[in-house]
Order: sequence, then C-alpha cells, then structure tokens
Amino acid sequence: MRVAFVAPGDFETTSGGFRYDRRLVASLRETDDVSVYSVPWRRYPLSLFDAPATPLSRFSTDADVVVVDELAHPTFAVRCAGVREDHTPVVALVHHLRCDERGPGAPLAREFERRFLARVDAAVCTSSATDAAVRDLAPDPALPTLVAPPTADQFDPDVSPTAVDARATESPFRVVFVGSLVPRKRPLALVDALAALEVPWEATFVGPQPNERYASRVGRRCRRRGVDGRVTLAGALPTAALETVLRRAHVLVLPSRHEGFGIAALEGMGFGLPAVVTQSGGATDLVTHGENGFLVPPDGVGAVYAALSALATDRTRLARMGRAALTRYRSHPPWPETAARTRTFLARVASDPSSAAEPPLEAT
Repeated sequence: MRVAFVAPGDFETTSGGFRYDRRLVASLRETDDVSVYSVPWRRYPLSLFDAPATPLSRFSTDADVVVVDELAHPTFAVRCAGVREDHTPVVALVHHLRCDERGPGAPLAREFERRFLARVDAAVCTSSATDAAVRDLAPDPALPTLVAPPTADQFDPDVSPTAVDARATESPFRVVFVGSLVPRKRPLALVDALAALEVPWEATFVGPQPNERYASRVGRRCRRRGVDGRVTLAGALPTAALETVLRRAHVLVLPSRHEGFGIAALEGMGFGLPAVVTQSGGATDLVTHGENGFLVPPDGVGAVYAALSALATDRTRLARMGRAALTRYRSHPPWPETAARTRTFLARVASDPSSAAEPPLEAT
C-alpha cells in the first residue's frame, strides 16, 4: 500500500499529537511505502489563505490513500474535493476537532471542519469522544471511522501497587501538570486551585512554553497568589527528567478546555497517579470519576480544587485511586494492536471506502 501522509508544519513538533503521527508512520513503514508531506501551519485561520495553492490532489499522484492530520484542515477545507476526481481516497486523522476547543474562533472552525469532513472518505479518531464529535459534525452520517487510541509507552514505569501505597503517605502533596503552557490547557486554573489548598504541597508544570508572554502571565499569577516558591515552571523536559517528576508525584492534573485523548493522563496512570482531567474530550475513555481520577468541567476552578483537596487530605483514598489508575494503564490496548487495526482500516479504504466501517477499538 502506498500512503501519502500530510501533516501541518514541522513533523518533528513536540506534542502528543505529532508523536502519535510519527509513530503511526513508523509502524506503517514496516510494511508499506509511506511518504510524509508538510503543509503551512499558521495562526488560525490564516491557513485558509494557503488553500488555493495546496490542493490535496497534489499529494495523491502516487498514493493509494492520503492520510491528513486534521490540524491541516484549513488548508484543504475548500480544495480536497479534487482528490476524489482521480479516485484516491482521503482519510482524516483526527486527534480532536478544533471547534471543540471552544473560544471565539470555534464557529469559524466548525464551519471549515464540517466542509473538510464532507470531502474525506473516512476518519481515524484517537478517542471515542472524538469519534462521536466527528460523526456528529460530518455531513455524511455513514462516514466510516475507526477509534485508534495512542499508547503511553514513552516510559517503562514498572511501578508496583506497594510502591503506590508507600508514596501516598509522603509529604508534601506533589502535583504535576504535563502539557504545553497555553490557555487551552488552563494552567491558571490549576494555580488558583493550588493556592486554595490548606495542606503542604508543591507542583511542577512540565511542557513547552510556546508563548513567552503567556508563560510570563502564569509566573505572575503564581507570584500574585503567593505560591511561586512552591510552583516550578520546568518547561519541556527530556524523558528521563520527566520520569523522575512522575515517579515522585501524587497526582497528575490537566484541566484543559478540551483534550482529544489526553496521553499525559495515561502516562501518569502508568506511575500510579490518579488523573484530574477535563470531562470534555477523550480523557473520558481513561478516567472513571471517583475511581481512578476525577473528571472536572472545562471551566471554573472549584472542581479542580475539590479533587485535589480530596486526595491531599485522604491519603488512603489517594492510594486506592492510585492503584486503580495503575490497573487502568495496564489494561490499555498495546500499540501493535492499534497500529495493525489502523493499517487494516486504511487498506480497506484504499480498496473500497464504502466497506471500511468496522466496530471501534474498545478501551478496556
């Protein structure tokens, strides 16, 4: 099978979504011919102006199927119809829909994402929540989709339930945030929730800081709330350093407005960390509220504070939920299974798009 994989911007970008893309390409290359193409990725919605110069048919000449990371939808929302004229099917790889991030740009994103989905033949989605959102937005209710979740194997945690129990008794209460320091991830909400805690605590924020002004704003919020001595804005860390942070932490918090999957939550679970994550998006595939973590609204601070306070003040509960998080991590589908099912799906689309539909990969 010949695959043209189209991604926005730099394919080596540091993020969970691009890491997924690179891993999928590597797996497909074990059996197939895969070419990777980059298209402009500018501040939304400036990419719309790149559409006249970048039709998808440009990538389909020597391909049996074209896979497009949905982040590139502004470039193709108008022009990808041309691919169907030469019978090369198009598959959208959807980590999450931009319109689900909400905010002032959501209505415009919704319109162009709807146009994009109207012109693809199938979609691979990284969570059941994203799959449902795609099915809801796509004009064709019969659009074939596959749920193909990522796997958290950046680390080899080898954490035992006994270690989780022992760590739960330690002080201070240690919180880790793993994600880009951007408004969508809501680090300011976490700072405000931490400031209200009445027990000793410390927190580490790990992740790229793409907007220096916003990172400075987070620092100012820490100082204004009087917690700058207990919050470390670590920036992006290499794998070994991040592993050290996760091994010491008690809980992982990512109160985003929306997450397509939430790979950081799954990675934290591998270390026995309950996850406090948004109820908007794919984290609902991972977290059972009150069992292995907490699902919080994508706005406000109160629920984040309540979740942290519940764990910080009840270490027996912290240990129990940490063990449950570890169990959930160990039951997650391995990457070879996800990759094999994705390849089969793409091959079906390449041969006959109308026959590609199959039951989603269930999270266990």
